[in-house]
Amino acid sequence: MKAIVCRKFTGIDDLSFEDVGVRPLGQREVRVRSMAAGVNFPDILKVCGRYQVRPTLPWIPGGEAAGIVTEVGAEVESIAVDDRVVIVSDIAGGAFAEEIVVTEERVLRLPESISFVEAAATPVVYGTVLYALRQRAQLEAGESLLVLGASGGVGLAAVQVGKAMGARVIAAASTRAKCDLAAAHGAESTVIYADQGWREVVKDATEGRGVDVTFDPVGGDAFDEAIRCMAWMGRYMAIGFASGRIPTLQINHPLLKSYDLRGVRYDVWRDRFWPQARVNLETLLQWQVDGRIRPHVSATYSLSDAKEAMRRIAGRQVVGKVVLVPG
Repeated sequence: MKAIVCRKFTGIDDLSFEDVGVRPLGQREVRVRSMAAGVNFPDILKVCGRYQVRPTLPWIPGGEAAGIVTEVGAEVESIAVDDRVVIVSDIAGGAFAEEIVVTEERVLRLPESISFVEAAATPVVYGTVLYALRQRAQLEAGESLLVLGASGGVGLAAVQVGKAMGARVIAAASTRAKCDLAAAHGAESTVIYADQGWREVVKDATEGRGVDVTFDPVGGDAFDEAIRCMAWMGRYMAIGFASGRIPTLQINHPLLKSYDLRGVRYDVWRDRFWPQARVNLETLLQWQVDGRIRPHVSATYSLSDAKEAMRRIAGRQVVGKVVLVPG
């Protein structure tokens, strides 16, 4: 089969599209012919050697895919050949390939109303968001939620999930067009964080009390302003640092407002507490069926063009999600 292969952690340009061997199936494993695979910012960090954990080389990137089951192991009970499914990998990756093998427990049946492309855009970003807002922030209906980087894959998902959970969503992005996109997906208020004094707009949107929860996948200068928007007893969710700068915080600041700064490391939590993570993913699939959320896939690329897709994400030239399809 064909796959994108990483043989050294030196960046996107050194990835190769090549033939790889098909490994035997374990007793409780499932083989899936991939119809779509999601591309995420952590995939880029990993191939560049900048992620917290380095997978064993050679390595096939990709942590989420959707497709059709072609083979099941002898002890598999819940999944059958020809089932439409969505799969969630672990650090082993493997989704940037024509087929992927995973354990039965990491496979979820896909409702007919959800396309393969939309399904493949769900597990990583929406899984991260629901974990951040449900388990970590304990977001409640009626609370205010500030989302930074609100037009990116994870940011736009946070806008949708926050709205689905009953929050009053304030979307922050770098341009008016990106803010308009977030508004179209459920944000009640928007701010352009390239503008001076944007935190005053956030305070006005919350009638001066500040935001209950901030979802921050950006870091950098946006963090420096956003921490000053927190309400008393608020919760600040640190997701990542897409801006490229890891900010610092003077510890007296959360003391003054009694707000919490909470880290969100979804992949480790997911793999340690898979039963809970699976429930979250089942919830997200049902919300898609119900029309409460819908992944915004701005572009699809053939598998052979995965490097270009990754370059566009690395260059912050993407809104919503990018998905790979066969070819």
